[in-house]
Amino acid sequence: MNAIPLSPVDYIFTGVGSQPITFAFSYSNKFDPEVLRNSLDETLEHFPILSSQLRKISENDYEFQINEDGLSFDIVESNLHFEEYSRIEQYITPVSSIEGEPLTKITLTQTPKGSILAVSISHALVDGFSYFHFLSSWARICRGDRILPPYLQRAVLSSNIESRSKKITSEDIHTGCGLFYSDKRSKLETGQHNHERIFISEETIKSYLGEINQEHNVSCTENDVITAYLWKKYIPMWYKENDDTMTYLTCPFDFRRVLSDFPKNYFGCALCFATAAIDFNGLLKASLGELALLIRNSVGKIKDDYILNSLTTLEDFRKQNGLAAIEEIHLKHPQHGIIVTNLTRMPILDLDFGVGAPVDFLTYAEVLGSAAILPAENGVEILVVHPSKGN
Repeated sequence: MNAIPLSPVDYIFTGVGSQPITFAFSYSNKFDPEVLRNSLDETLEHFPILSSQLRKISENDYEFQINEDGLSFDIVESNLHFEEYSRIEQYITPVSSIEGEPLTKITLTQTPKGSILAVSISHALVDGFSYFHFLSSWARICRGDRILPPYLQRAVLSSNIESRSKKITSEDIHTGCGLFYSDKRSKLETGQHNHERIFISEETIKSYLGEINQEHNVSCTENDVITAYLWKKYIPMWYKENDDTMTYLTCPFDFRRVLSDFPKNYFGCALCFATAAIDFNGLLKASLGELALLIRNSVGKIKDDYILNSLTTLEDFRKQNGLAAIEEIHLKHPQHGIIVTNLTRMPILDLDFGVGAPVDFLTYAEVLGSAAILPAENGVEILVVHPSKGN
């Protein structure tokens, strides 16, 4: 099959500002390009959808068209030094999830100190789980090991959706999907990023968590605590207001583990969004525990009915408004929000293509006003992308 329909959630990651998933991994040893290319070809037999482009088939619909132009693989030589504050764009240009463009780009950079493997994949094709499912499978095939086959049928996300006659409003997008319907997303220009990296020790996280669980007699998670800390730290820094304006915290949620009868090896984007809110003054006064509880309660609402309603709402919205309106859906509140993604479960050690595991990595973020929680020794590292000064 050379044409595959998109699922409802795939569409929010198309068009301008669609946030591809992009990493660059640094290795202390050099890859053999021929071995890497041959193993990639074998891996794509299991993941054919990665070699695809978007094709518009109506005013309301795209399809993934599988063809040889859907994936690019380049090999370059460079004297660049891989450093913590390097720009990932030095190693790869992130994909654009628009019609006719390749939805997967891979670049192998050979340097005097080893190899850098950079991979950018459209978020319409993958979420974090699927991105690393592919990379881990590629590495295993390169080493001659067996893989967990992916479940490729996107219809599993559409089979339980029944269109409704109700007109979808911006309030429906927020309450039903945890998303925001606003002005059209703007294209992120090169150099517009203002990154910051911070470290939070495991000892600090456990200290906060212990205080919160004791104070409120609840079981919050480490992610709740870290996310609450970021909400309280950065919203007042970014948005200088002191009235009853609402502020919002959004967390992407992988629903593979909660949606009934859903394949755990589903290859695609299986995300919904938990969004918590508190007014600006309340945020300033709230303890980390109070914010963590808001986040925990928001995440706790994600069950079958919420997930299916979110998918149905997105489907109805697109059918009513067309593809162009998808670019008016935002993952975070455009003026007073932050989105936090937890990437601490990245299987870095699994990405051994026969030359050892990566020794370092860089990631790319296209959403201004976002934070990614990354694994680090004895704690976590947070990549924060500040809003532009005009925001």
